[in-house]
Amino acid sequence: MPLVYSTNPDFVVPSEQESAVETLPPSKQKLTVYLDRRNRGGKQVTLVKGFVGSDDALAGLSRQLKNKCGTGGSVKDGEILIQGDCREKVTSILISMGYVAKRGN
Repeated sequence: MPLVYSTNPDFVVPSEQESAVETLPPSKQKLTVYLDRRNRGGKQVTLVKGFVGSDDALAGLSRQLKNKCGTGGSVKDGEILIQGDCREKVTSILISMGYVAKRGN
């Protein structure tokens, strides 16, 4: 948010560090693995929802999952998208990493 000049003598500049999200340890995370086809031109995508933490930690987890599955993907709106139907593989990888993961559908 850009800072605009204020004539209010009690104005306090908002700090960006207040909005930092603390990343929970893997054993406290409750992740759900879904298969999604909506708005994707008929292509299947494996979604991982429920991650609580920073964007950097989410991107790191996404990178590890894509690497172990051997597919592409991305991070969008706090969800991990993995190309193709990799629900079983992603769920087993997350459990082996210490996360609490289950299949959603």
